[in-house]
Amino acid sequence: MIRPMWTDTHCHLPAGAEGDEAVVEARAAGVERLVTVGTDRESSQDAIEVARGHSGVWATAGLHPHDASQGLGGIADLLDAPEVVAVGECGLDYHYDHSPRPRQREMFAAQVGLAHQRDLALVIHTREAWDDTFAVLASEGVPSRTVFHCFTGGPQEADRALELGAVLSFSGIVTFRGAEDVRSAAVRCPLERLVVETDSPYLAPAPHRGKPNRPAWVPVVGAAVAAAKGVPVETVAEMATATAGRLFRLVG
Repeated sequence: MIRPMWTDTHCHLPAGAEGDEAVVEARAAGVERLVTVGTDRESSQDAIEVARGHSGVWATAGLHPHDASQGLGGIADLLDAPEVVAVGECGLDYHYDHSPRPRQREMFAAQVGLAHQRDLALVIHTREAWDDTFAVLASEGVPSRTVFHCFTGGPQEADRALELGAVLSFSGIVTFRGAEDVRSAAVRCPLERLVVETDSPYLAPAPHRGKPNRPAWVPVVGAAVAAAKGVPVETVAEMATATAGRLFRLVG
């Protein structure tokens, strides 16, 4: 039987030996493609460095809402790197409010604009800020290739995101005991509009909770999505990998 091929559409790989080892381990687990994500200029540079060193690995460059106060200095220049396939992660996070909300909205809108200008995918982080997230997208226009990373909403939020043409990305949260709303959203989401991720080193899926997450565990996430939807794991792997390829225009 052919082993399913997976894509981890959102992870945070450190530059250097640790990141290299994570890529090798992921490949051994059937995770053939990875997108490593920037959250500020430094981490975006690291993501590009990791992607540059491995086939089948791509990068994003963006400013996380936690760091919105820093401003976009230098992020736009990084988008010219051939390894970069998306702007982000960017968006709004009203749970921690590490940056003032007006500044978060300003930096989010600016990065939506960059995605339009550069014809890149947009990677959205939203936490406890659904209405304002949708308001910014309505104001700035939704890029044709947009993904809600680490989707934490329920069916209602899923419907709103899907109506905009976005893709939903499910993380290890889908395995958590108390995440019925997220599983309901996964059931509601058409297979062709769904991808999977680890968000490593965060949000390790059950039964690995409490450990640093790793891209090699994205099949665990995919298996949980398959169980929720009542479809074969191989179907989720095939469809999610194809959707990831279209979303980020992955070649190679």
